[in-house]
Amino acid sequence: MTAIAPGTLPKASPRGSAARARTLRGLLPALSLALVLMAIAWLNPRAISYFGFNLMLNLAVPIALATIAQMFVIAGNELDLSIGTFVGFVGCVTATWLREAPLIGILVLIGSIGVYSLLGALIHLRNLPSIVVTLGMSFVWQGLAILILPKPGGKAPDWLLSIMSFKPPYVPFPILAALLIAAVVHFGLMRTSYGVILRGSGGNAAALRRAGWSLLKTKIVLFALTGLFGVLSGMALIGITTSADANIGNGYTLLSIAGVILGGGEFVGGRVSPIGAVIGALTLALAASPLLTFMHIPPDWQVAANGAILIIVLAARVLISRRER
Repeated sequence: MTAIAPGTLPKASPRGSAARARTLRGLLPALSLALVLMAIAWLNPRAISYFGFNLMLNLAVPIALATIAQMFVIAGNELDLSIGTFVGFVGCVTATWLREAPLIGILVLIGSIGVYSLLGALIHLRNLPSIVVTLGMSFVWQGLAILILPKPGGKAPDWLLSIMSFKPPYVPFPILAALLIAAVVHFGLMRTSYGVILRGSGGNAAALRRAGWSLLKTKIVLFALTGLFGVLSGMALIGITTSADANIGNGYTLLSIAGVILGGGEFVGGRVSPIGAVIGALTLALAASPLLTFMHIPPDWQVAANGAILIIVLAARVLISRRER
């Protein structure tokens, strides 16, 4: 047995340090949410209640769905700059055609998911930058939304109002919905064999191609899933606001990107986390208004404060990643 000199301690193994760094990086989204909740509890203890969470997380469900939609695109090393205007377009369809002519509304929403699939095929076949293509589509969705609903109005279908106003006992509906969204997407993307293939298209496309899988099909599926969750986000948003506006979802583009990154996702490598993305969306929903309002920060400064929160979390993740390497 080798004796240890007095005053010295055995060094931790590099493998153990890397494992602790990976664990800390995985827990960072939950820690961010916990810090925001602690700050809210300290500033206004009455907000930590059933009614308080219902009020603070009123818009958390559509934000979480939009974040998941963005996550599927980022999983394939792409970026969608049109998800916000697409949510607004879906909202206008939901508040008009889906209520007055349900069959036409359903067909339009299904067709919009098909358009997203075609975008994925176009980006892959022509090797086009997704940022440019989706930026162009953002103007298309915005224009269509204005044509459908030139001024704010419309009304959500009664069945949608009933779903979004559901108040279960003990646990607020936004929290239950967030848990359900995270569980379903986590199982489909992280626990199934095809989910591995979808993530592999962003993580190692060359190996996936050598294994015989079609990158075109995976790109189509990823963009179709983005369209599907974008539709769900727009419908959920109208179920909460009860009416629509062509500009109602414009802010969701940056919120969805921030939610994915805050939740542990990365722009390259197909590294995403459905649970982390939902936690990131909840963190942004709480920090966007309740926390900053309780801190008496003027609305004009709240966007800058949200950006500061995101930068702090990303800086912490960079430091952890360096320790891991």
